[in-house]
Amino acid sequence: MLKVYRGELLHFLADPAKVALEDSYQYLEDGLLIIKDGLVEQVGEAAELLATLDKNVEVTHYKNGLMMPGFIDTHVHYPQTEMIASYGEQLLEWLENYTFPFERQFSDFEHGKSVAEFFLTQLLEAGTTTALVFGTVHKESVEAFFTVAQQKKLRMICGKVLMDQNCPDYLSDTAQSGYDDSKALIEKWHNTDRLQYAITPRFAPTCSTEQLNKAGQLLSENPTVYLHTHLSENKAEIAWVKDLFPDSDGYLDVYDKSQLLGRRSIFAHGVHLHDSECQRLGETDSAIAFCPSSNLFLGSGCFNLKQAEEFDVNVGFGSDIGAGTTFSMLSTINEGYKTQQLRGDKLTPFKSFYLATLGGAISLDLEGTIGNFTKGAEADFIVLDYHATPLMDRRMRHCTNLSEKLFILSMLGDERHVKATHIMGELV
Repeated sequence: MLKVYRGELLHFLADPAKVALEDSYQYLEDGLLIIKDGLVEQVGEAAELLATLDKNVEVTHYKNGLMMPGFIDTHVHYPQTEMIASYGEQLLEWLENYTFPFERQFSDFEHGKSVAEFFLTQLLEAGTTTALVFGTVHKESVEAFFTVAQQKKLRMICGKVLMDQNCPDYLSDTAQSGYDDSKALIEKWHNTDRLQYAITPRFAPTCSTEQLNKAGQLLSENPTVYLHTHLSENKAEIAWVKDLFPDSDGYLDVYDKSQLLGRRSIFAHGVHLHDSECQRLGETDSAIAFCPSSNLFLGSGCFNLKQAEEFDVNVGFGSDIGAGTTFSMLSTINEGYKTQQLRGDKLTPFKSFYLATLGGAISLDLEGTIGNFTKGAEADFIVLDYHATPLMDRRMRHCTNLSEKLFILSMLGDERHVKATHIMGELV
């Protein structure tokens, strides 16, 4: 079954920071995207490909917009959807005063399903088609999330939170129960349809060494699952980790000692990393989720993207709802640009859109599956609307090249500028 879409088209082939800019992407002013059974069959110039199609094939033509792969969110908490925009705290106080009480409700499967339904709808409306998602400590929170994601045929990754210390009793598991629950969830859900599992220690302060070691054991027993946690987000948090784990050589080393680094390990934030930690992340092929909206909102600091590039660390964007204040990857790019400006660095529009698509896919070890339009990739894609608001419409009239158009989309754009979201070629 062929589905064919025509319009202006962009996707990335490589990191613009690593190759010549013109080799990092493919841009077609009048392109054709041919999809067969939900997978990308071919992409190319409309003028050339239209002639090869059967005359009965219907072509959907998107005008005044840009077709590109769906956005990828490498770090987000679905249980924090309803506590987004909670006032006035930095990380540790924010967790205690807002996050933990909200997460308590997710022992209820039906509550989890209701929030997951809303959360996933918000993501799709914002053009995000894949996300790496935190559940809560409750097994039910992950069951609920996967149940809804499966119905929507989405490629999603989620995991049950592990925490057995420095947290409220009502959100605590044990090293063994956390292992057992995670194992059961992996057996039921990992690689079921388009769903994948992430072992999810909340962060070092809420996990005993025994629990982190158990997470490492799970990872070695299930090498295709993910590891998803937080790292070096906030200076008070880093100091706390030093007190709790005096034998470790820094925050990352706590995870390293428990064998938690690797190709499918994603560490959220990494705002305050030493060069030696970046070197270790790079050599283990681990990834960082860059969460600028959240870093600004909690006053955590500005991520050093140049440092990550220097040590060849995989990086993708994360919205980090609910400390992040937007589901929109366009708005997240906007915040990302500003954090780099504050550092005295430039984040180019090409690098931004790379991070939001192929960069995210590479971080999640899903290159070739999602993130661009290579043959055989899953056809999750979006259409961005250049004329969704009068301001954007007016500003676009002064554009002379693709770089300017992308920059304006990322500075003035939000979920209103996502005209369409497609999952496996189907408009959703």
